[in-house]
Order: sequence, then structure tokens, then C-alpha cells
Amino acid sequence: MKKARVFLISSMIIFGTLGLFVRHVPLSSGELALCRAVLAAILIGVYLVFSGSKVHFADIGKELPLLLFSGVSMGINWIFLFEAYKYTTVSIATLSYYFAPVLVTAVCPLLFKEKLTKRQGLCFVMSTLGVIMIIGVSGFEHSGTNLKGILFGLGAAVFYATVILLNKFIKNVTGIHRTFLQFIAAIMVLMPYVFATGGLHLERLSGIGWVNLLVVGLFHTGITYCMYFSSLKELPGQEAAILSYIDPFVAVVISVVFLGEGITPFQTVGGILILGFAILNEKWRLSE
Repeated sequence: MKKARVFLISSMIIFGTLGLFVRHVPLSSGELALCRAVLAAILIGVYLVFSGSKVHFADIGKELPLLLFSGVSMGINWIFLFEAYKYTTVSIATLSYYFAPVLVTAVCPLLFKEKLTKRQGLCFVMSTLGVIMIIGVSGFEHSGTNLKGILFGLGAAVFYATVILLNKFIKNVTGIHRTFLQFIAAIMVLMPYVFATGGLHLERLSGIGWVNLLVVGLFHTGITYCMYFSSLKELPGQEAAILSYIDPFVAVVISVVFLGEGITPFQTVGGILILGFAILNEKWRLSE
């Protein structure tokens, strides 16, 4: 359980830096999502071959449709998120996207009979308030373009929540095998979409563009998703959802410090609520 928490927290910190690298890849959202899935699948596939770890389809059985559907949801989720980055700031796009843990926490007691403690409930409510403060300040006081970015972020949130919930139903597939099959499914849905909407334009990439694309595909996706999905299998849904708020906080920091995007005092308070109550939740958990 401790290792799973370390993996999840590390994954959230890494995911929070995604926008910084995506900003420097001049491809459409569909192209970027497809390249991300292909690079990650290649990396994991090579590892599986050299480690001698085979995917045993006989053991997957009835869970294969869940794996494929979660992979498709993942691909659509990426397209929506990358579109959100185009229409609003990285911080607002990511924070809109992070209504997904709100959805997961609300649904888990119904699907998995997990008990929501009063302390978890308090952390959930206060972290959610932080998200609302950040989105509310900048999301609806500016242009329609900014609002469009928020709506794309919320669309991504729906598919992200779907991926999280589907993974809770998958019991017989290890983290790395699961992730590999999900990337394959994502490629299956993204490839026809990309070629139907203009095709790949890798010739647009400069040296810097290639470096950023490789980081997004191999590090942010191939390696980090393995850590992320492995941790989800071991942690209760509410705890995973609350810890996931680390991602938007890191995204806000990246947005302000490295991309020069502004942040208001109200947004700062929202970010403090998100991180503060995520840490407080961990402190209370360890004391129980």
C-alpha cells in the first residue's frame, strides 16, 4: 500500500508538468494523442519482450472489453485535454480536467461499497472548493475562447473518470500489461480519427519539438502511466481521487513560473486548499 501511494503521488507530480512539454509540440490534438500512445506502447512492448513477460489473454477473459473500452476512453480523454490547452491556460485546463476525481469520489460508494469517512469527506469538499475557486475566478470572467477551453477540460474529465472507474473493475491483469493493452486500444481509435482529420504532420517538428514529443510519449505516458495504474489497483477510490489533486496544483505552479501565465490571489488560495487538504488527508490516514 505504501509503494502504491508513492507511485500515485509521483505520477501526479509528473502529470502536472505535461502542459509545459505539450506547449512545444506543434501538432494537432489528435496527432499528439496518437503519437503519445504509439511511443508509450513501443516502450512498454520492448520492455515486455526483453523481460519475457507475456500477455496471457486466457487470464484476461471477460475483462478484455473493459480494457479496450478504457483504452478508447483514454485516447478521447487526451484529445479533449490537448484541445483545452489550446483555448485556455495550462492551469485552468488542468483544473477543469480535475473535476474527474470529484466524479470518481461521488460514484465509488455506489459501485464499490467503499465507506467515505468524515475526514475524507472534509478533504474532498475542501479540495473541491479549491478547484471551484480557481476555475470560477478565471473561467467565466474572460472570453468565450477561455470558456471553450474549460468545456474541453470538463469533457476530458468525464473520460478520465471513466478510465479510473473501469480500472477498478479490472482485477486479473497486472499494471504494465493493463497499460499496454489500453495504449493499443487507444491507438486503434486514434489512428482512423487522425487520418480522417488531416493525417500526421511530423515534418512540422523541429529538434526541440521532437524532444518534447519523446518526453511526453515515453516519460509522461509510457513510464508514468504504468506507475499510475499500478497504484490505482491497490488504493481505495476516494484516497486515489484526493491525492490526484496534486496534479492540478503542480500544473498551476508550472503555468505561472515557467509559462508566465498569471494567477490571482483567489486562485492562490484555491491552490493552497487543494494541496493543503491532500496533505492533511495523508496525515490523518497515517494517524488512524
